[in-house]
Amino acid sequence: MSLTDLIVENLTAPAVLCFVIGVLAVALRSDLRLPDQVGSLISTYLLLAIGLKGGTSLRDADIGELGAPLLATLALGAVTPLVTFVVARRFARLGTIDAAALAAHFGSVSAVTFTAAESFARSADPTTEGFLPALVAVLEVPGIVIALVLALRVTGSGSMRAAVHEVLTGKSILLLVGGLVIGSVASDNAMSKVEPFFIGLFPGMLCLFLLDLGTLAGQRFTYLRTAGPRLLATALVLPVVFGAFGVALGTLSGLSAGGAAVLGAMAASASYIAAPAAVRVALPEADLGLCLGAAIGVTFPFNLIVGIPLYTEIAQFLG
Repeated sequence: MSLTDLIVENLTAPAVLCFVIGVLAVALRSDLRLPDQVGSLISTYLLLAIGLKGGTSLRDADIGELGAPLLATLALGAVTPLVTFVVARRFARLGTIDAAALAAHFGSVSAVTFTAAESFARSADPTTEGFLPALVAVLEVPGIVIALVLALRVTGSGSMRAAVHEVLTGKSILLLVGGLVIGSVASDNAMSKVEPFFIGLFPGMLCLFLLDLGTLAGQRFTYLRTAGPRLLATALVLPVVFGAFGVALGTLSGLSAGGAAVLGAMAASASYIAAPAAVRVALPEADLGLCLGAAIGVTFPFNLIVGIPLYTEIAQFLG
């Protein structure tokens, strides 16, 4: 299947089309937007469901198979924030604080991007590893911590301890890790009772979440008009570089083509849940609008529409 065919297939996926409807709703000045409580409930559901699926897969996984992909994930968590910080300072010409904040966002991972990439990869490659959700939890933390250390060492302001506590006890990590633990220790009989809810309803809930996220992305487009072309270029080029690097590391670590593509998408994604919470605590003077505008307004839709098929094509080529 050519890259064009992959892009067309991804564009016609219900979840992607729901995201597009959300963006169009903003352009048409519609009042389409889920209440904040509903959006929070759906995000909680998605994170716990991802953890549960990963946990059930971990029970049957060979520990030896996890070693190399785990090291590859940690390497990505170290490299991506450092590269983002340098590019943000020298190319996008951001100040130290804003550059570090952007590095925290791009050094972490978007669980929704991961979910879309995993669904797409499994449709193209049924051999895609089941333990990939465990890698999401691993990639969530290092990038944020490294980016905050960079800022705090330069400026000497903010609370590193409070920021790390915010990351480790935040909603994303607790739900992902909690789901992994529950899924790995619960019996097959016990899990079968909740599978209709957490597995069967997952695609529909993802569509609703992306519909709501589309409206948020549409609002961020307006902000990006004043952010400058350099930030826009940064938010478009970094995902491609990180995605290709992630695919290469995934392939070298022994992942299947589908698994390598998902790892690439994880590396290319930008956090908009855990990272903003940590940055708000450690770097209160950082411009979160700038970071979220780049993460949600540019990088997320790019990965959803073009990036995921691109990383899949690279993975198939390398594989």
